Amino acid sequence: MTGCSQRSERVSAEMLPRGAPEPPGLLPLFPLRAVLFPGGLLPLRIFEPRYLDMIGECMRTTSAFGVVLIRAGGETGPVAALADIGTSAQVVDFEQREDGLLGILCRGGRRSRELRSDGLHIAEVEWLPVPASTPLATADQPLVAVLRKVLVKMGETGRFLEPRFEDADWVSNRIAELLPLPPEYQQQLLEIDDAAERIARVAPLLEIDR
Repeated sequence: MTGCSQRSERVSAEMLPRGAPEPPGLLPLFPLRAVLFPGGLLPLRIFEPRYLDMIGECMRTTSAFGVVLIRAGGETGPVAALADIGTSAQVVDFEQREDGLLGILCRGGRRSRELRSDGLHIAEVEWLPVPASTPLATADQPLVAVLRKVLVKMGETGRFLEPRFEDADWVSNRIAELLPLPPEYQQQLLEIDDAAERIARVAPLLEIDR
């Protein structure tokens, strides 16, 4: 992407004590048939006026929005049901595409649980605690080799990932988002609090020796 990079400290997991609760807040929502994990990257094409306005405001104020899985309905029509837990997102890069659409790259921040919504994709959310940093187990080190290869293939985009190869939560989230899994299963993985449990679910899906 060719736009400028942006970063906000408002919902940055790195700036908050691990495990610390945070008062509920308001967050504009971007419902998708996709799951964003903390620390992960998600490219989006924006074309609906309401989302252009929302993303434009987030970019002007360097604030976050929430990515949440659509469980019933479509991305371009009425949304009948959303997942309870989503992830805050920050625009880190953008470009005006040749087709005239706005292309953005966002990075996942903190998980949140929707408490109530006004029906206009603005929700009051409860911020979930940031998991305590847990060293990656020795038996899981082969997962790091897989991620390093993926990072190389990502090229310039990979510079937005902020790798933490020693952190079990970061590694488990990256594996969960990189595997070609159905969104509903990825949502289950997102809702798991324990990194070791998430790794136990995804590691057997990779054909590597552990």
